[in-house]
Amino acid sequence: MSELKRVQRIESTPFQTYPEQNVHGWERIGSLAGGVVMMGKGLRRGGIFGLIQVAIGGVALARGITGHSSAKSLLEKSRQDMNNVRAKIERAGAELTQLKKNAEAATSTATVTGNDSLVSPKTGV
Repeated sequence: MSELKRVQRIESTPFQTYPEQNVHGWERIGSLAGGVVMMGKGLRRGGIFGLIQVAIGGVALARGITGHSSAKSLLEKSRQDMNNVRAKIERAGAELTQLKKNAEAATSTATVTGNDSLVSPKTGV
């Protein structure tokens, strides 16, 4: 008979996962208030500029309601990437400094024996 394979349940897909909140406190309250004000002004104004104002107000309102800002998460990710690169550069600099110290220590105790080509160059070359 056939062996039954156990199927693992998928908890969430990329489309079902909810982004973490990165807008908190007064920033969220400001987004809510600013979004409501901008939408109200855009509706009163009318026309293409009013429509643009309604759209911007809607984005601000959505940011305040959900507590998530995609633009802010992109900025935070870039800042984190930049900090990682900075840390790698600092580690590489520390390694180079240590290599330099090791090389200086090794050459300070080294002795050279034999033909010194600057004092007595080889003849016939």
